[in-house]
Amino acid sequence: MMIIDPMRRSGLRSFAITAENPTGAKGEGGKCASVLGVGRKGSPCLKDIAPGATVTLADIKGSGCINHIWMTVTDKTSEADCFVLRDLVLRMYWDGETEPSVEVPLGDFFCNGFGETYDVNSALISVVPSRGLNCYIRMPFFSRAVVTLENQHPSPIPAFFYQIDYALGEMDSDLLHFHASWRRENPTAIGKDYRIIDSIKGEGAYLGTFIALSTLSRYWYGEGEVKFFIDGDEAYPTICGTGMEDYFGGSWSFARHVEGRTVEQTYCTPYLGYPFHSTHDRRVYNPYHEDDCPPMRAFYRWHVQDPIFFKESLSVTIQQIGVSHGGLFERQDDISSVAYWYQTEPHVPFSRLPEATERHPR
Repeated sequence: MMIIDPMRRSGLRSFAITAENPTGAKGEGGKCASVLGVGRKGSPCLKDIAPGATVTLADIKGSGCINHIWMTVTDKTSEADCFVLRDLVLRMYWDGETEPSVEVPLGDFFCNGFGETYDVNSALISVVPSRGLNCYIRMPFFSRAVVTLENQHPSPIPAFFYQIDYALGEMDSDLLHFHASWRRENPTAIGKDYRIIDSIKGEGAYLGTFIALSTLSRYWYGEGEVKFFIDGDEAYPTICGTGMEDYFGGSWSFARHVEGRTVEQTYCTPYLGYPFHSTHDRRVYNPYHEDDCPPMRAFYRWHVQDPIFFKESLSVTIQQIGVSHGGLFERQDDISSVAYWYQTEPHVPFSRLPEATERHPR
């Protein structure tokens, strides 16, 4: 994490890119005209982004750092629109690279999995009513930063609002570039660890994990250990946790007792959380069936105070292990995830992002 102290002289200058000021140019904000006149909310959003279209949200020249991103998209109006957050793909490119350093479905980048919308209250990602998507991860660059959005939804996107806040000025030469990558495995393989991220090559620090879990097996799901294979670790990792619930800061099945029943307790804290459990509100996910989708749960963990440093390489995995009355057992579930990290360039190109329909919950 790069620290910017607003009480000290920095030599930085602040700018913001919006639909009304797409270049972020100095003195060019708020000039468009509406029915109220010039400078009266004339162009607040991008309109009618066509299916298959990619729009450039930002193309910033120079040395600087993105400090905050806010986005929102028209809320769903029908069941056909319910996966729009999984159908929009956010990409970021640093300093002229042709392979993206960030390639993640929009919702998942902001810890909203499954195409669903729910609140998240954390230090790096905040999602507030209603679908206000905020990111406070700092993203330095040295010559250029490009942010794009691709619409893989079957319908046009009527309205997409955004603001990208950044500063320009000299950046320390040892700053690392931000990366984020999405994965999914449905179902996971029996006895084989799910790979949150692998094939990271270079020097850097692991920043965080988001997991969207659809449980396909019965009984408790959270015994799998999260493993960090650092700088050439092969059969066994250097860092290995004690279970999925423990990695996300929980314990004892996230359980609390309500009216004689034991239920899982969701929570949000600055660095870790369990913000979403589908069975709490019994929503309809499949337009042809009601309440028949597997239970869905979402978790995040930010390694801000405890970064995972690596010099040469990093892989991160999680086991699929559950427990029942008969003890531990190997599970199969539907897992998707986002890994967030900083590293030197060039990075290993990501594997192919699955098509939009392959990303939908089933």
